[in-house]
Amino acid sequence: MPITLLGPRLADPGTEFVYRGESDACEGCPYRQQCLNLTEGVRYEVTDVREGGQMLDCAVHDEGVVAVEVEPSSVPANVPSKGAYAGSKGKLAGPCPHTDCPSHEFCEPAGAEFDEEYQITEIVGDPPHDYCALDRELTLVEFAPSSED
Repeated sequence: MPITLLGPRLADPGTEFVYRGESDACEGCPYRQQCLNLTEGVRYEVTDVREGGQMLDCAVHDEGVVAVEVEPSSVPANVPSKGAYAGSKGKLAGPCPHTDCPSHEFCEPAGAEFDEEYQITEIVGDPPHDYCALDRELTLVEFAPSSED
C-alpha cells in the first residue's frame, strides 16, 4: 500500500481524491519523494493515517502534511445501459453541460476519462436523476480501481 503525504483536511480514512500531480509550489521541497509518488489521474482512498507522524511544512497545503496510506479506489460512474454488466468493459457516455443534474458527478466522474474503457466490477442500478436532459439511457456502475503503472 503506498504511503504519501496529505493535508490534514484530507487525511481521514475513507476520503477519496484524484492525484493531479506536481504543483509549481512543490519545486525544491525536501519531501517531494514521499509526496509525489502516486500515479497521476488515479482515484485513491485514504486507508490509514500514520500514528505518531509529525506535521510537515508544505507550500501546497496551508496546514502542512501528514503521512497516510492510500490505495487505488473504484470509480462510481454512469455508462450507457446497453451492454453494461459486471465483468464487461464500459465507457462514459460523453461530456454533459447540465452541472445541476444529480447525476453529473457520475457522468463526469473524477478519476475516469472520456474515450477510455474501464472494467465494470458492479452494477449499482439506476442513476440518481429522474430523467436525462440529453436523453441518454444510463446505468450507475462501479469501475474497477485503476492499476498503478
